[in-house]
Amino acid sequence: MRLWTVHPKYLDAKGLVALWREGLLAKAVLEGRTLGYRNHPQLVRFRGHKQPATVLCEYLRGVLAESQTRGYRFDGTKLPTRPHAVEPIEETRGQLEYEWRHLMANLSVRDPERHCRLAGIESPEPNPLFTIVPGGVREWEKVSSLGE
Repeated sequence: MRLWTVHPKYLDAKGLVALWREGLLAKAVLEGRTLGYRNHPQLVRFRGHKQPATVLCEYLRGVLAESQTRGYRFDGTKLPTRPHAVEPIEETRGQLEYEWRHLMANLSVRDPERHCRLAGIESPEPNPLFTIVPGGVREWEKVSSLGE
C-alpha cells in the first residue's frame, strides 16, 4: 500500500488506479470495516489527524478528481457526497523527495514516456492535502534502494 505524498497528476495509469484501490482499503481500515492492514505504516499520518477517516476521504477526493481529468471512471459513490473542510497534514520535504525518487524509478520501467516528461521536475508538487515542512524521510517509511 502506498498513499502518495506527491500530487496524483504525476502518477501513471497503473499507479493512479492502484492509489484509488489502496486508498479505499485504507478508508475501510480507518472506518473499522476491515481487520487487514490495520498496522500498515502508510496509515500513520492519517491516524495522527483529528479526523482520520474524513481526511482520507478528502485525500481520495483529489485522486477521484485526477481520474476524472483523465477520463477514467472511478466510482465516486464510494466517497461521501459532500466534501468536508479538513486541516492539511504536515509532511516532510524529505518524505516528498523520497517518494518522488521512488515514483521516478517505477516510471522508468512502467512508463518511460511519462518518466521522460517528468524528468526535469526538481521540486514536485505534493498532494493538496499535505503541507510540506522541513525534515527527512519519515520513520514509518520502508526505505528501499529503489527510492534512493
